[in-house]
This record gives sequence, C-alpha cells and structure tokens, in this order.
Amino acid sequence: MVRLFTMICVVGTLAACGGPRGYNPSGGFGRGAVLFATGPIHNACMKSGRKQASAARCGCIQAVADKELSSSEQRRGVRVFSDPHSLQEARQSDRQSDNDFWAVWKAYGQTASTLCSAT
Repeated sequence: MVRLFTMICVVGTLAACGGPRGYNPSGGFGRGAVLFATGPIHNACMKSGRKQASAARCGCIQAVADKELSSSEQRRGVRVFSDPHSLQEARQSDRQSDNDFWAVWKAYGQTASTLCSAT
C-alpha cells in the first residue's frame, strides 16, 4: 500500500511539472504552435539588415508566408526585402497582376504582423 501511494505521489508530481510549452503568438508561453520555417522569405529577412530581423521573427514570417503565399508570390516578395520601393510601385501600378500582388502581400503582412509581433 505504501508503494502504491508513493507511486501515485511521484506520478502526480511529475504531471504537475509538465504543461504546455512553446511560443504563443498572443504573448508569453503556453498552448500554441511554434511558428518557424526556413525558406526564401526567411533568408531575405535575415539578409535585409533590419534591426528587428532575428532568426525567430524571420522564421515566423516564413511560416506565415508558407500558409498565405504561393511560391511565386514568395519569390516576388523576396525582391521586396531588397527593394521596398518595388512594393510601392506595385501598389500604384495599373497592371492587374501588380494589384493582385499588392492585395495578397498586404493581407500577408497584416497576418504576419499579428502572429509574429511577439517574437
């Protein structure tokens, strides 16, 4: 009986030490997926030289890109990191493909900003 009671206490103590781990996009730690991926956006972000660029933030931005952007949109987005003015040109362009890219990139940017701001 003492052995059973001891085992229950040990299991209870170990269970209390555990808990959800990982990054929570709403802030802090707890339940939530860790947003991180590598790819063309991650690489461009890391090479951009921006003060806020970190492996965690760029990885988060890439993870959002993987969900929100096609591979061709990601390739075009890489150019935005090296030449931000190209995004302004796309926004003001009369070409439908540029307008489509602007709309998709703007929505992606808002999502990435929301999900990656705490990284």
